[in-house]
Amino acid sequence: QAQFVESGGGLVQPGGSLTLSCSAPTSSIDDYAMGWFRQAPGKGREGVACIASSDGITNYADSIKGRFTISRDNAKRMVYLHMNSLTPADTAIYFCAVVIPVWPPCVPLDADVWGQGTQVRVSS
Repeated sequence: QAQFVESGGGLVQPGGSLTLSCSAPTSSIDDYAMGWFRQAPGKGREGVACIASSDGITNYADSIKGRFTISRDNAKRMVYLHMNSLTPADTAIYFCAVVIPVWPPCVPLDADVWGQGTQVRVSS
């Protein structure tokens, strides 16, 4: 199972933007569908966005549809989450993971393996 390192989080004002990055420093991601998940304080982890391994097909949770965009660069072993029009409801720790390539919803292939995540806080 590939290990992932998430980065790019931070404090942003409502209406602002952030781009999160997920790197796979030790393994290729070419053959894997990938996804972003988030866990808000006191809540369970939810799937945010998924992207297929090579054809660019994506899926988004209704709560972020039209505001977030997932992308990937297999050559760089990177997955990105571009987030616009952020609201306080987007405050959470964001994680990336390999996902089951059938959706909706985005479901992690192994729900017991997670990286450190990256904290996003939206506040004025």
